[in-house]
Amino acid sequence: MNIVFASNYYNHHQSSISQELNRLTNGEFSFITTMSVPAQRRALGYTEMTESFVYHCENQEETFTKAVQLVDDADVVIVGGTLEQLLKNRKKAGKLIFRCSERLLKNGFEPLKYPWRFYKWHKNMPSKANVYMLCASAYTASDYAAFGMYRKKTYKWGYFPETKYYENSKGLIDQKDTTQILWCGRFLDWKHPDDVLTVAKRLKDQNYNFHINIIGAGEMENTLKQFVLENDLSEQVSLLGSMSPEKVREHMEKSGIFLFTSDRKEGWGAVLNEAMNSACAVIASTEAGSTPYLIRQGENGLTYSSCKVDELLENVKYLLKHPEEQARLGQAAYETITTEWNADIAAERLVALATRILNGEKYPDLYSEGPCSRA
Repeated sequence: MNIVFASNYYNHHQSSISQELNRLTNGEFSFITTMSVPAQRRALGYTEMTESFVYHCENQEETFTKAVQLVDDADVVIVGGTLEQLLKNRKKAGKLIFRCSERLLKNGFEPLKYPWRFYKWHKNMPSKANVYMLCASAYTASDYAAFGMYRKKTYKWGYFPETKYYENSKGLIDQKDTTQILWCGRFLDWKHPDDVLTVAKRLKDQNYNFHINIIGAGEMENTLKQFVLENDLSEQVSLLGSMSPEKVREHMEKSGIFLFTSDRKEGWGAVLNEAMNSACAVIASTEAGSTPYLIRQGENGLTYSSCKVDELLENVKYLLKHPEEQARLGQAAYETITTEWNADIAAERLVALATRILNGEKYPDLYSEGPCSRA
């Protein structure tokens, strides 16, 4: 089976799934990029990555022509954020395409935009086309359904950063500092790092023993620093700046609790995968795209309603009071990633799903949970 994955740029969130697809297809795999890594991502530690199977298109005529040929000739094409021109011939020929999309309605329904969106999206992707949706958000399927699209053709998907397998996960958990809390990401209003500082202030006021490390950079940085100073939180909160993904994972491995505070504008949030894989006890906002897929409330993590700081605070207090619950949730989170939500399983299931569709099955329903189960 020849598979092509076309997206904007190649990074550590796509490398594991790509390497496994390359292995499963015996090298009949290509990843097409259409742009370089943006500056804001570089500031967060992203680097230009490449592999033997990565083909850089980036809108140059000669390389674009070759990219179109790769797309036209493939048995299966997976398409993330990329150029519609790459798909023109393939759609006309009725060949299999998997769209990969986060949620559409990050800003809410916006009724004034509905008619144009409905027309545009149905024109690009007619309902009878041989196109299926890999939902890189728990809200993708319902958002598209609001436009009458991809019914019975949506499957759970996501981002699959590197999965680490520890010889002794219990030993990893035992060495964690149960008073240490971690948050990481870009300092943007919809990621709500300020909610973390509000929690820190209230924990201090209530005499809790804790320390919060915050990793990242962005437009809210000065605001966050000012809040720390004004509320005398320098002993309780450390703003550590940006760092490489490897360094972030080191902090996750040491932290008992991880906070994931993004609202509906967070398409997925791969830090949740990574924190769970690092056996953190996670407290996650329900509106972030990855949370409903990855977290089972009270079983492998805790959830709270986005922006409800009081609810977030109560969850943090509960875990600080009950370190044994940190251990239980952290172990279950680790098992969720290592046994279900990882690149190896996702790639194997995608190949199986594609095989059934190529053999004429219109709406395969192969898995009850996890990657490639029906969304």
